[in-house]
Amino acid sequence: MTQEALLCRYRLVLGLFITGLVLSGVTAFPLLHELRFMAAWLGIADHAQYASHEGLAFWIGRVWHGLEVTHAQFPFLAYGTDWLAFGHLMIAVFFIEPWRHPLGNAWVLKVGLVCCAGVIPLAFICGALRGIPLYWRLVDCSFGVFGSMPLLYCLRLERRMRMS
Repeated sequence: MTQEALLCRYRLVLGLFITGLVLSGVTAFPLLHELRFMAAWLGIADHAQYASHEGLAFWIGRVWHGLEVTHAQFPFLAYGTDWLAFGHLMIAVFFIEPWRHPLGNAWVLKVGLVCCAGVIPLAFICGALRGIPLYWRLVDCSFGVFGSMPLLYCLRLERRMRMS
């Protein structure tokens, strides 16, 4: 494979990773609106009646109820998820330089891999402490698992570009 083809693949894959970070950041801003939409899609008409549902509908209804009550009484708590969103956007910024200049910036990808690995213990430890259902913690873990795949691939491509 030519140097140009390696660079093209590298940029495509890392660009998708950056896009994923940006999208996960941007979607942290309108959580209440997203939960309202998800609840409607699952057929939950009233957030206060979440206990009448089971499985995913119960969980989405419960989270929706929690956010509705919290936003009504303590809207400033949403500022925490605003910072979560900002964090995702700022992390995405760190991957721009490796996207532009892959050689010499593999350390950023390696730090990203450490962060992806850190998602798993965080989800299991903090999720258990906060009463998050196991299936939802596994969904959270998938971000670390699936996030590591493009980074590992880009590291492999970076090594091939360095050797050729």
